[in-house]
Amino acid sequence: MITMTDIVREGHPTLTEVAKDVAMPPSHEDKKMLTDMLQFIKNSQDEETAKKYKLRAGVGLAAPQLGISKRMLAVHFEDFKGKSYSDGYFNPKIISHSVEITYLSSGEGCLSVDREVPGYVPRYARITVTATNLAGEIVKLRLKDYAAIVFQHEIDHLNGIMFYDHINNSEPFSAPANAKPCDVN
Repeated sequence: MITMTDIVREGHPTLTEVAKDVAMPPSHEDKKMLTDMLQFIKNSQDEETAKKYKLRAGVGLAAPQLGISKRMLAVHFEDFKGKSYSDGYFNPKIISHSVEITYLSSGEGCLSVDREVPGYVPRYARITVTATNLAGEIVKLRLKDYAAIVFQHEIDHLNGIMFYDHINNSEPFSAPANAKPCDVN
């Protein structure tokens, strides 16, 4: 079982590397790791389990956050309209995105960052992602708003980018040009 002690923190070299593609079909080890990553996210959101194992709640986890330089990520969340996303993905890739930008007015957090980092993180409002899911199916996901933000955050980890790399250091709460906040209404 993955716990917080398995998650590497900012400053770890894997978090700044571009992760390597996973050979398809994935090995038994890679499938097990991705399944365990998804279970960690589910456990982190279960109040009893999270308390018992001292887990911080998360909605996504990328393999580099475990010190594994492979293009794998898992998500488990509901968007603001109640649509559920819960799966693991191998080699996810953003194949298109909107011109429109969005951001969370509350900012973003990360399981690999043990501090508050204030500021707006500009993200594409809509993206299309291709990947191979845990069931071995090639999927094409059209994501918008919160779902698009979650996937961009996790895919950034696969490219060695941290969420705070996107924050305007001189004006962290300056809304990005042509951007609309993506928040619970």
